[in-house]
Amino acid sequence: MSAHTAQTELKLIGKLILEGEMHCETGLHIGAGKGSLEIGGADNPVVKDSHGRPYVPGSTLRGRIRALLEQATGAAVPSELVYISKRKGQEVRIHQSDRPDDEICILFGRSPGRMEKVGGGDLESNHATPARLSVFDAPLVAESITPQMRESLDDELTEVKSENAIDRITSQANPRTLERVPAGARFRFRMVLDMLCPEDVVLPGLLTQGLRLLEDDTLGGGGSRGSGRVRFGDLRLVWRGRDFYASGAAEREIATGVDLAGLQAKVQETGEGLIA
Repeated sequence: MSAHTAQTELKLIGKLILEGEMHCETGLHIGAGKGSLEIGGADNPVVKDSHGRPYVPGSTLRGRIRALLEQATGAAVPSELVYISKRKGQEVRIHQSDRPDDEICILFGRSPGRMEKVGGGDLESNHATPARLSVFDAPLVAESITPQMRESLDDELTEVKSENAIDRITSQANPRTLERVPAGARFRFRMVLDMLCPEDVVLPGLLTQGLRLLEDDTLGGGGSRGSGRVRFGDLRLVWRGRDFYASGAAEREIATGVDLAGLQAKVQETGEGLIA
């Protein structure tokens, strides 16, 4: 449990900036959710920017880290899950509580108001908690799609994976296609962690835990069918205190060129000195 209490005062101490690359170990499918199909296109296209290049939305990465941390910390239980959408077949449930020391809600934020609990009843939240973590859209590193890879791709930057579901009674086939960013592609990501009180020193460790969980899980669609395995590398973590913004003081480099294991070790080694 964290040391946060209802009396904890919030005032910006500084920001931790985490940047690096996310490597696709297998094909990656982040669905675009198109309502119509293009002739000759895949049934399930990936999300692309205005230039037609695939990217990983910050909301996708942030949401997956949150879900994994909720499971790992035992927060994904009916008594602490609330509905944020109850559309039939598309129910969305997340963890939320009113406890001031709830690290998940501190890291990802908490909205005030009445929310329906999955276990029954309502959660009445009278105060908002500002989200400490911001996750930005991760653009594709164009050079990671090599000329050799392009020769085998169905599109300039993506591949199409064919899948087939078989009816267990009639043996009737239900073929489908899935557009994916190919294995070997890389994305540049950036995360900013606001430190608003000394008690927030536990949050960098929670974030690195979530990233390590993701490396042994999946991102995006088709994870149970082979898609979505990622790895983080070439990581750089810097500290920018309040004086960085107020008077142009220099930032402090905490780690550079490390993998997740190295980053986690550095965060644990630095401890409370991380935000000093």
